[in-house]
Amino acid sequence: MDVYQIWCDLKPGVSDVTFADHLGRYLSLLQRDGRIVSWRLLRRKLGLGPDGLGEFQVLIETRDLAQLDAAFQAASRRSGEVDEAHAGVNQLVTGFRAGLWRDFPDAHRARGDERF
Repeated sequence: MDVYQIWCDLKPGVSDVTFADHLGRYLSLLQRDGRIVSWRLLRRKLGLGPDGLGEFQVLIETRDLAQLDAAFQAASRRSGEVDEAHAGVNQLVTGFRAGLWRDFPDAHRARGDERF
């Protein structure tokens, strides 16, 4: 499983539940179409968290990089329902940061013959 991790803040005046609703619409479309496996929206609690990361965190799980690429292609078409939903989220956030993570150890990893 690969996890595309996003951190962000909301632009001034944006409601937290409006953001959650827009994000839910967008990611549910990707999930419905098989472009992602699952997703979660998290919010910083009690102000705890590293400086520089946003108040909100989004975890998007995909089977592999090919599935993630299909999601990126759908979002970058700049037309259609997915693009409309993506734009609806993008317009609400600031301070976007992202990372890509994987389950570890890898399921296909051989053991005993490591060279490093």
